Amino acid sequence: MSLEAGAGKPLAKYAAWRRAGDFVFLSGIIPVNPQTATIVRGFQDIPAQARQLLGETGEFSTDAKQGPILAQSWYVLESIRHTIEDAGGQMSDVIKLVQYFRNLDHFPYYSRVRKLFYAGQPPVSTVVQVSEMLPSAEVLIEVEATAWLPQSRLTQ
Repeated sequence: MSLEAGAGKPLAKYAAWRRAGDFVFLSGIIPVNPQTATIVRGFQDIPAQARQLLGETGEFSTDAKQGPILAQSWYVLESIRHTIEDAGGQMSDVIKLVQYFRNLDHFPYYSRVRKLFYAGQPPVSTVVQVSEMLPSAEVLIEVEATAWLPQSRLTQ
């Protein structure tokens, strides 16, 4: 699945991100590539390098259980990275994440992936369990991000 083709792009007619002064607000990002309408379902849907970082074992029972949330978490955070870079920033500019899960038991897996994107202190965050997400029950996670990206820094 090509991230460059669709990372962080909206699935419908709404903005992927919007600037308000020195803040950049990202729409909720789900693990779906809007260019191909493909939902990330597991390790097979992300690049080999990411699968290795996330700990793909090659054991069907382990990868089938952990793979969907690990791969979706990686795809969503990588999409946030692409989107914030399109806005002129970087992941360290993200100051808040709101994470929506279909199952709060997935949070520890997501947290493990988030550490790959925030080696130091992660952004402040809110975690919420929801009963459903669009476009289907296969979507396990959605993440909104807010970044502080001073306009003066972009003009230097």
